Amino acid sequence: MPVPVILDCDPGHDDAFNILLAAAHPAIDLLAITTVAGNQTLEKTTLNARRVCSVAGIRGVPIAAGRDRPLHGPPRIAENIHGDSGLDGPGFGVGEPDVPLDPRDALTLVRDTLLAHPAPVTLVPTGPLTNIAVLLLAHPELAGRIERIVLMGGSTERGNTTPAAEFNILCDPEAADIVFRSGVPVTMFGLNATHQVRATAEVVARIAALGTPLAGLCVDLLTYFASTYREVYGFDAPPLHDPLTVAHLVNPSLVSLVRAAVRVELNGTHTRGATVVDLHGVTGRPADTEVGMEVDADAFWDLIVEAVRVLGGGPAC
Repeated sequence: MPVPVILDCDPGHDDAFNILLAAAHPAIDLLAITTVAGNQTLEKTTLNARRVCSVAGIRGVPIAAGRDRPLHGPPRIAENIHGDSGLDGPGFGVGEPDVPLDPRDALTLVRDTLLAHPAPVTLVPTGPLTNIAVLLLAHPELAGRIERIVLMGGSTERGNTTPAAEFNILCDPEAADIVFRSGVPVTMFGLNATHQVRATAEVVARIAALGTPLAGLCVDLLTYFASTYREVYGFDAPPLHDPLTVAHLVNPSLVSLVRAAVRVELNGTHTRGATVVDLHGVTGRPADTEVGMEVDADAFWDLIVEAVRVLGGGPAC
């Protein structure tokens, strides 16, 4: 049976590909998309989710806007990586989407979806965890309707926004702390895993060879994404972080997992927002989080290319 999924995202170039994969693959039943401020402001990330669904022909999936700032403190955006629109690159930055915004806010949409679905639902947050924390605080009775939380964030190693902290967790450490301590099963894909799936020139050429308008837009997105990652981090190819979440749900053997205790640093002068992953069990805390480690990058990119082909009506791969 397909895995029922709600995506909670902040599109964002890599979020865009995660939406495509979730909508395209028959192993996923995409129930809803909610947005949060992160890679750009809430207004822009919400518009971008609608744009992605419009150009890819994704219809019938409600999209609702969530929180525009973290639980505490001012919002943080990643304009240096994703540009002024959040999806910079030719083709996505203009035009109004034809996919509407749901009149409900994200909290109400997720609550209604969890209550209406006959089976527990998997939440897939790939931005700051504010919306998920608000849901858990406002509706603790719904925890049993959540199968698991499969998130992109953190790292077993170092950060990408500060030396210690990854962007999604740093944007709202208090929210992340609530999620990791919630008792709901959590699977974490951090930078240590996502840096293994980089959009090389060969990958971009495979997508371009599909020859569809959607493939062309995806190439434009990856080209812009590559330029900012090269400028900011010196990477020769950008990592496509967020789709590793849905790719794991499609093919659980794609990423090896270990169980570990994970805590979020809330107070460190130099380490606020860091995920402290106890890989060796030295703290004695319960190993209650699944943590992604080694990735089959070839299998991952096969899924991404096929999703673009399916939604764009391109030739068989």
